[in-house]
Amino acid sequence: LKMSAMLETPQLPAVFDGVKLAAVAAILYVIVRCLNLKSPTAPPELIYQDSALARFLLKSCPLLTKEYIPPLIWGKSGHIQTALYGKMGRVRSPHPYGLRKYLAMPDGATATFDLFEPQSEHCIGEDVTMVICPGIANHSEKQYIRTFVDYAQKNGYRCAVLNHLGALPNIELTSPRMFTYGCTWEFSAMVNYIKKTYPQTQLVVVGFSLGGNIVCKYLGESQANQERVLCCVSVCQGYSALRAQETFMQWDQCRRFYNFLMADNMKKIILSHRQVLFGDNMKKPQSLSDADLSKLYTATSLMQIDDNVMRKFHGYSSLKEYYEEESCLHYLHRIYVPLLLVNAADDPLVHESLLSIPRALSEKRENVMHVLPLHGGHLGFFEGSVLLPEPLTWMDKLVVQYANAICQWEKTKSHCSDTEQAVSGQE
Repeated sequence: LKMSAMLETPQLPAVFDGVKLAAVAAILYVIVRCLNLKSPTAPPELIYQDSALARFLLKSCPLLTKEYIPPLIWGKSGHIQTALYGKMGRVRSPHPYGLRKYLAMPDGATATFDLFEPQSEHCIGEDVTMVICPGIANHSEKQYIRTFVDYAQKNGYRCAVLNHLGALPNIELTSPRMFTYGCTWEFSAMVNYIKKTYPQTQLVVVGFSLGGNIVCKYLGESQANQERVLCCVSVCQGYSALRAQETFMQWDQCRRFYNFLMADNMKKIILSHRQVLFGDNMKKPQSLSDADLSKLYTATSLMQIDDNVMRKFHGYSSLKEYYEEESCLHYLHRIYVPLLLVNAADDPLVHESLLSIPRALSEKRENVMHVLPLHGGHLGFFEGSVLLPEPLTWMDKLVVQYANAICQWEKTKSHCSDTEQAVSGQE
């Protein structure tokens, strides 16, 4: 017995080592899968029609054809990119100085935007203003906006950033209405102010996420809205709320969880203006009642909030009607200025089925280009060597690089036109 016991005991540590090894292997496998480490890096997929403009852009915007390389350890995970953007916005964000402007709206609301002057001469030596619409419940004080504005200023752009109605914590509402998914009133008021105050300026229109929907809808609403507009850039929008709502209730890619977090944030913002929105106010929508306030408390999705509160600011009779009318889907084909639509293939908020919208548009219209990198998450697009991201993102650089290229394109066209007129006059 003693002999057999002595022979058996050395085998026990080997068994334990095997279990440890299997556990370590399992953990490593999960890490590799969760961090998507096996995913390759590649240049973004580009969908466009072959045209003189497209060829000029491919030559003038190296980022369109260059590999986008996210941080090595975590950058290939759309979830981590999205979470890092959501929690931090950006790293080591600058603090650009701007002036806050207040605009009285016809319904008694007060729109606000921040105006930032350029810090250097523009590459074409002319006056160009970026009019910027942030994402849902965002404003000019968000870190990703501050980082982008600072970079645009240093490249010679004046920047005007809309503060979504009700989003700034220290600005009270002056009417019983907040920003909504597709309301363009405040953005339009800001653009009109810029056009009137700076009659020589040309505009570059930029929208992030929900802001992308607003700016595209604004441009498509009227041909006059495209006057003096050089181009438009939309980043990480979903194009159709009606088609997105079903996917946003699915657990695939944790969209239902993101939906819950965004709804919780929206609830806090709405409840911070509870007195103006739900108090005794003769101006408030007749359909907004105490019952809606009760439903707001129990809402766990953006759709529930939109149905019980947001659609009623504009008198929509149903959620379907609200989403149908407020989405830019039906306005995109009316945009004639150069249009850059940027999404990330691993964006957990925007289902891949929604990307058929910009793809189809880009295949038909010469003014449209759809840019789809493999990685970037939702408004992440961080760059960096191994672990720590850089302050500037691939997205920041791409938007400015594209705007610079369009400015050069327009200047070249204008120069050619002037030359032709001079030759014609001599004849």
